[in-house]
Amino acid sequence: MIPLLNNGRLPPALIERLKAAYAWHDLTAEADRAAFLARHGAQFSAVVTSAGIGIDAALISALPNLRVISSFGVGLDKIDLATAHARGIAVGYTPDVLNDCVADTAFGLLIDVARGMSAADRFVRRGDWLQGNVPIGRKVSGARLGLIGLGRIGRTIAERSTGFGMPVRYHSRRPVADAPWAHEPSLIELARWADFLVVITAGGSATRHLVNAAVLDALGPEGFIVNVARGSVIDEAALVRALAEGRIAGAGLDVFEDEPRVPTALMALDNVVLLPHIASATRETRQAMADRVVDNLQAFFADGRLVSAAPLV
Repeated sequence: MIPLLNNGRLPPALIERLKAAYAWHDLTAEADRAAFLARHGAQFSAVVTSAGIGIDAALISALPNLRVISSFGVGLDKIDLATAHARGIAVGYTPDVLNDCVADTAFGLLIDVARGMSAADRFVRRGDWLQGNVPIGRKVSGARLGLIGLGRIGRTIAERSTGFGMPVRYHSRRPVADAPWAHEPSLIELARWADFLVVITAGGSATRHLVNAAVLDALGPEGFIVNVARGSVIDEAALVRALAEGRIAGAGLDVFEDEPRVPTALMALDNVVLLPHIASATRETRQAMADRVVDNLQAFFADGRLVSAAPLV
């Protein structure tokens, strides 16, 4: 059996499938990773990981015979693609299969924070309805939707918006070919135009704190922000200040800068909806993601190709 090293957080059912097909070893269970890799690193030609953990240059270097990485997730910011590709290592991931669920979550957060649904639920449970009514919310249908990023998931979110009659604009480094929505070269201008700003761009150093205090101020006291991308894209300290000071209307967040640690200041605010990074967390999508992890490995060892290969950097 082909030796397979795990460096990720994977669903139990996927782990059992991989154990049945490969000589599995869990690096995350090793008390002294460096010592284990020094003794056994040359044995492994394949690694599985997850988007939240990835694989860095040091680990890649400790695996001199590594040929393929198969990641459970669509995010690539925790995988050192440059080092992998320089070594000729194939990198597989799980795009497309999670587009629908992430887009659904984005709209769920958007509607929830706009209409105050989670806050209203807490209001009812506390018994506060006996003393009065909750504040009224913001209408979603017909509102202006700004997207930061227009990749696969961004397109799916934009397509969802047609059912709500929302005009859409997007910001990216360059216009996306064949996109029917208006490209806005300036993120500040997009934020100034939008009623709802949805973050769905890649993480990593290139987008770190792309959404800063200036962008939040441009969004303004009646604007809402939703993040289903990576926590690093938003300057979280600036976001906390903007929310606490009423400089934006609210936020729907599935991701955070230092997960699973969430700023206590956010937890105290009723105009913020907080999710524990569950945008793709449905049985159907997680099964499809697991299938793609397995399929990428099988395809690589069968003919040297991946079903879903990470883009070259």
